[in-house]
Amino acid sequence: MKHSHEKEREVIERLPRDEVLAHLGDFFSVIGDSTRIKILFSLSDSELCVGAICEILNMEQSAISHQLKVLKNADLIRCRREGRTVIYSLSDGHVEEILRSAYEHISEEATKHGTR
Repeated sequence: MKHSHEKEREVIERLPRDEVLAHLGDFFSVIGDSTRIKILFSLSDSELCVGAICEILNMEQSAISHQLKVLKNADLIRCRREGRTVIYSLSDGHVEEILRSAYEHISEEATKHGTR
C-alpha cells in the first residue's frame, strides 16, 4: 500500500504559526508553577486582595505580589482599585475553563491509576 502524504499536509496546514506556538509555550510556563496555580484557583472562586491571597496560601506578601505580577503580565488576571486596596480576578472565563479542564483531566487520570 502506497503511503499518502495528504494527511500530513493537512496536519501541517492546521498547525498554529511558530509565533503562536511560542506564546502557548510561554503560557504553559506561567501556569506551570504550583503557587501561581493556587492563586488562579483561589481567584476562580472570587475576587481577592493581596492580603486575602496571602492568608489563603499562607505566604508572605512579597512572594504573592511577585506571582501576581507574573500572572498579570501574562494576561491571566486583572486588577482594579477600591480606594487603597487592589482587587484581583481572573482575566476571563477562558482561564477558569483551562483550570477546570486540566483539573478534571488530572483527577480522572489519578483515579484510573489509583493515585488519587
